[in-house]
Amino acid sequence: MKLAVVILNWNGKELLETFLPSVVKHSQNATIYVADNASTDASLAFIRTHYPSVKIIENKSNGGYAKGYNDALKHVEEPLFCLLNSDVEVTENWLTPIINTFKAELETAIIQPKILDYKKKSHFEYAGAAGGFIDKYGYPYCRGRLFNTIEADTNQYNDTTPVFWASGACFFIRKEVFSALNGFDESFFAHMEEIDLCWRAYNLNYKTKYVGTSTVYHVGGATLNAINPKKTYLNFRNSLFCLSKNASGNLFALIFVRLVFDGFAALKFLVDLKPKHILAILQAHFSFYRHLSTLLKKRTKSPQIKNYYTKNSIVWLYFAQKKRYYRDL
Repeated sequence: MKLAVVILNWNGKELLETFLPSVVKHSQNATIYVADNASTDASLAFIRTHYPSVKIIENKSNGGYAKGYNDALKHVEEPLFCLLNSDVEVTENWLTPIINTFKAELETAIIQPKILDYKKKSHFEYAGAAGGFIDKYGYPYCRGRLFNTIEADTNQYNDTTPVFWASGACFFIRKEVFSALNGFDESFFAHMEEIDLCWRAYNLNYKTKYVGTSTVYHVGGATLNAINPKKTYLNFRNSLFCLSKNASGNLFALIFVRLVFDGFAALKFLVDLKPKHILAILQAHFSFYRHLSTLLKKRTKSPQIKNYYTKNSIVWLYFAQKKRYYRDL
């Protein structure tokens, strides 16, 4: 099966210098693309000079992760896509277990490998770890990572297993499925658009898998780190976007509980003396209210909304019951 590794880039010459070599070295059977979001640095000159075999797709604007990939993937013909962050180091034979799983399981549409921390390679990385799930109020969590508690990799997640969502840091998907889902929702701009895509895929009975015999190392936060209030804004807003578009059950009851939990998150930022993050949560909610009618229209266009979640709240389990590891849930 032919596979395309597509790296989205925006002014990331230094990241390409660091991480593109491993992708080129260990992806001999794939076609490698760099999809550039109208960079103004020397990224493209670097690729043309040092990696002429890498194909370049030039987007006309910086539309973020969602629009950037939507625009770029229109020019990619391979039947399998790997959407790879520019701050990921890949390993020898990383593609083999993924391709074998796609070959053996025709019903599997989306796959994520094991994602470890580039800066602390003995531990999982925040953005995806060993595959993601969602709780009843739309909060995402992972095997190997609950909120800010990160597990060490002791081979406990070397399996291949169904998950609810795959991380956008290293996201494999069949081209036909990406097209059937009309790609990412561009209103997200960045953060959690992959969860929304997986949620929509789940509602249409497509399967998402985690393949723990493939390993990559992710820096995380190279484009937008955790201390940046804009990341707080996008995470809180886009989580509400996901919930409104895709969740089953009494939507307005779910949203009400979410607003209460988000209020407690704002209080925690207050205690931590992070006023910009409190403002970011408020801005996220105001943006959500402005978009609510559009989100509900998208919801009504969904062919079906399936029951999606575990019965418990990950917020309650983590903060009230002090459950810190996936195995304890």
